[in-house]
Amino acid sequence: MGEVVFVGTSDAFGAGGRRQSAIVARGASGTLLVDCGTTTGSGLGALGIERDEIDAIVVSHFHADHFGGIPLFLLAARYVDERRRPLHVAGPPGIEERVRRLASAMGHPLDDRERGFALHFRELPSGCEHEVGPARIRSFETHHQIEAHPHGYRIDTGGQTLAYSGDTGWFAELPRRVAGADLFVCECTLYHPSLDFHLSYEELIAQREAFDCGRMLLTHLGSEMSERRGTLEMDTADDDLRVDL
Repeated sequence: MGEVVFVGTSDAFGAGGRRQSAIVARGASGTLLVDCGTTTGSGLGALGIERDEIDAIVVSHFHADHFGGIPLFLLAARYVDERRRPLHVAGPPGIEERVRRLASAMGHPLDDRERGFALHFRELPSGCEHEVGPARIRSFETHHQIEAHPHGYRIDTGGQTLAYSGDTGWFAELPRRVAGADLFVCECTLYHPSLDFHLSYEELIAQREAFDCGRMLLTHLGSEMSERRGTLEMDTADDDLRVDL
């Protein structure tokens, strides 16, 4: 039996005073951090989750609220944790260049010679199955701002399957991409549809019968969704929520 811990469940703007996107997925073969928004470091600390537990970081796309916390995660792994075991960082094509550029822009360029632990980057092009640290991952493209290289994932960490939409608007293939997952974590930034690159609650309610999943949890909640938590027909995630997988 695995566990999913929601470190951050807000949109890019911290709606409801919550943290940005980050999910810890624990399985029989290891632990993944799925997305690593800029507030992830403080979230892991608040939850008592050690960075050194994380075997791999998997990034859905290149927006700061989904990968902006990686440079400081790596800095803390080096100087605070004195990490010695390898860390995998995987994401859409261009993941290594994006992380290195971001780290340099933040004033903490990655120095491979002095880090103290091996850092392995892995690109996850859509439509293929990949081995990343302790997990087997199948990636698929989503309907979001194309320059961010948006992807969703099916993640198997040892028997159970977690599906994750990343950021996306509605597209007809989404239910098929996540069918059969034990848990589908789906973005739902909006209550009423108003942007074509983010999902809304009203769209998901209308399409609910199309999804064939063990459980579906809504995350990446904007202000109008955050205010309605606990009053909706579909389950919403919140910071610090733990779910057995």
